[in-house]
Amino acid sequence: MLLALPIVAGVLCAPAVAAPESVYGRPAVWGSCQRFLGAGPEIERLLPTAQCADVAVPVDWNAVDPNVPNPQGAQAQLAVIRVPASGQKIGTLMVNPGGPGASAVDTVAGMAVALAGSPIAQGFDLVGFDPRGVGYSTPQVRCRTDAEFDAYRREPLADYSPAGVAHIEDVYRQFAQSCLDRMGPQFLASIGTASAARDMDVVRAALGEEQISYLGFSYGTELGAAYADRYPDRVRAMVLDGAVDPGTDPINENINQLAGFQAAFNDYAADCARSPDCPLGTDPAQFSNRYHQLIDPLVLRPGGTSDPRGLGYADAITGTANALYTKRYWKYLTSGLLGLARGTDAGDLLTLADEYWNRDPAGHYGNQQDAFAAIRCVDGPYPKDPAVWAEADQRARAAAPFMEYGTFTGYAPRDICSLWPVPPTTVPHDASPLPAGKAVVVSTTRDPATPYQAGVDLARELDASLITFDGTQHTVVFNGDACVDTAVVNFLTALTPPPAGLQC
Repeated sequence: MLLALPIVAGVLCAPAVAAPESVYGRPAVWGSCQRFLGAGPEIERLLPTAQCADVAVPVDWNAVDPNVPNPQGAQAQLAVIRVPASGQKIGTLMVNPGGPGASAVDTVAGMAVALAGSPIAQGFDLVGFDPRGVGYSTPQVRCRTDAEFDAYRREPLADYSPAGVAHIEDVYRQFAQSCLDRMGPQFLASIGTASAARDMDVVRAALGEEQISYLGFSYGTELGAAYADRYPDRVRAMVLDGAVDPGTDPINENINQLAGFQAAFNDYAADCARSPDCPLGTDPAQFSNRYHQLIDPLVLRPGGTSDPRGLGYADAITGTANALYTKRYWKYLTSGLLGLARGTDAGDLLTLADEYWNRDPAGHYGNQQDAFAAIRCVDGPYPKDPAVWAEADQRARAAAPFMEYGTFTGYAPRDICSLWPVPPTTVPHDASPLPAGKAVVVSTTRDPATPYQAGVDLARELDASLITFDGTQHTVVFNGDACVDTAVVNFLTALTPPPAGLQC
């Protein structure tokens, strides 16, 4: 089974079409951020100048007629945050954290605090908008209740016999049907990156800006590339960190990603093996086998945790994958695996899985994962032939042995997006080049989620500068590396490209 991690395909772009004044002619009406971020003295102290607004966009861009001044039809409201520049303003820096499904409003709020006093905060209005269906935007994609989400996570989804594969696909169909029933076909079909890129330009206009600078992380690189494809003249400067190559089809993107996770797992295991009590032992050739000795029994019986849910098989793998995004989480992965090895508390793995699935301590889920599924499934297309997925399963197991689900049988479930009830709106394609000096791509050598080569390929397609970061983590900009941050700040503030072939 291919783990549901951020995978997107490219955007099939049409030439930009004039939109009616009623779409673009509405400046943002700024007010308090209390309804998004909450209230209290801490918020006021940390973000005293933050402003928030809703920006309306048409749900169905294909139905917008430029000859109709006041088109009727469903609208989505995009949540937008702006933290004004604290010094001489250079321009607006729009940020997207990725996912797809992560809230840019929350990200910009945190970034504004972390970068206070920096050249970026001094020179730019920091802006984030939650794409349609995501975060604080409305309608918000919601496909399942908290109880339904908990039940979904209890499914091991590890039986690859013909009957087991049929059951897994039934689970997927139930989720897809729930999305259709709760969101409706029109909104579900409009949720993808193609619409989000057009929405992004409406936000630009509502800000009163002729051009924007952009910082996109992970899936945010895909959104940025889609925006640049459609509106190249609106881009002042673009930094894309943790790149998704829009020219790669979903299956190969997933295989490449799995190989990245295996490389990160190997780095983690080698580091763990320096300790005499490492739960994976000290033999690199046995790390994946030892890992499965610890987690495979969870198919039949959850591992012990202080939480009454226990640790299920799928959650053990998901929690492990989440820990591989950053070395800061490796100690929690070790703690959870030690709990399994000793038959004690494996709760740290459950906590890691809860974070990935966006579940809070009270048992409530955010909508990030529902939005993730809805967006990637219309950013297809995904093959429907079961034989294609059986072959992909064999490749996936070879690429990432530690992430194998169940035993190879020659059968495999199709991806949930192959069963999606609305058609895709995009196809893979190479990104269009931007004028020289407009874009910088940052790619990490052992990024588990967005492999290094994807950044190399995207930089080539965009005619962008490439910064190579030697490390094991997912994204790096403004995460403590002075070499990367200095180059990015110089580019964004002064449009000075990094030295050719920069390695950090």
